[in-house]
Amino acid sequence: MTATTLGPAPFGRVLTAMVTAFADDGTVDLDGTVRVAEHLAGHGHDGVVVSGTTGEAPTTTADETGRILSAVVDAVGDKVSVVAGVGTNNTAHSVELAEQAEKLGADALLLVTPYYSKPSQEGVRAHFESVANATGLPVMLYDIPGRTGLSLSEDTVRQIADHERVVAVKDAVGDLSRGVRLMSETGLAFYSGDDVLNLGWLTHGGSGVVSVVGHVAGRQYADMVAAVERGELSAALGTYRRLAPVVEAIMTRAPGAAMAKAALQLLGVLPNRNVRLPLVPAPADLVDGLRSTLEQADLLEDTA
Repeated sequence: MTATTLGPAPFGRVLTAMVTAFADDGTVDLDGTVRVAEHLAGHGHDGVVVSGTTGEAPTTTADETGRILSAVVDAVGDKVSVVAGVGTNNTAHSVELAEQAEKLGADALLLVTPYYSKPSQEGVRAHFESVANATGLPVMLYDIPGRTGLSLSEDTVRQIADHERVVAVKDAVGDLSRGVRLMSETGLAFYSGDDVLNLGWLTHGGSGVVSVVGHVAGRQYADMVAAVERGELSAALGTYRRLAPVVEAIMTRAPGAAMAKAALQLLGVLPNRNVRLPLVPAPADLVDGLRSTLEQADLLEDTA
């Protein structure tokens, strides 16, 4: 059988945007955060993204962000790629976070399109370039208009691709034809940023996934990626279909960070499902439904 060629994978194939654990008093739980990182490193992952949206980065201070990153790098930096989320709508603050991430040993930066301010495409490019110029680390851009209110134009992607440190895009736009076109024209690595489209991206030449559902399905996603790489699309589709109810349960009924923490609590990785406002913990009825879904997918036993 002819193997399917995946795109370049500068950070590996399977990454999860990991949650940040919080204690009952609202402080960052570094031990809990490390347990999450170690769980991911031991369950099919090539990399983790720290302090992204799922890590509730908008609610953590620069000092907390640094301590979280340092703890994760110390715990798993020799096992998986550690990508530091540094994207904000304040360029100077993003530069500060990028410089901090480099000093603390991150392997790469995740840089989301500036949110809320709705800058022009020229402003977006200047923002990206300023942050990319601040360190020697490779950069993965993050395009998620549903959260930022702004999408990267195709011209912006083409132009920023010329920057030597911009090597990848986490795409949550939901337009595979656009992605195929940009992959071909720029040579950038495109990672799926939307769990429901993971298989679609892989079969269209994507490089891998940056998942939320990977908190509970890292090994399964690794198997799916390997099947696509071998050209065994039937096997890949089987895995995708088995995980579809899990994707729905975690990604569509409450914010992904809240549901991912509920899943980790059910797995015994975290002792609670605490989040910071404006998020609230997943309610008991959704947790009960999630438990049933994970049991049906044989995922609650996958903690060894």
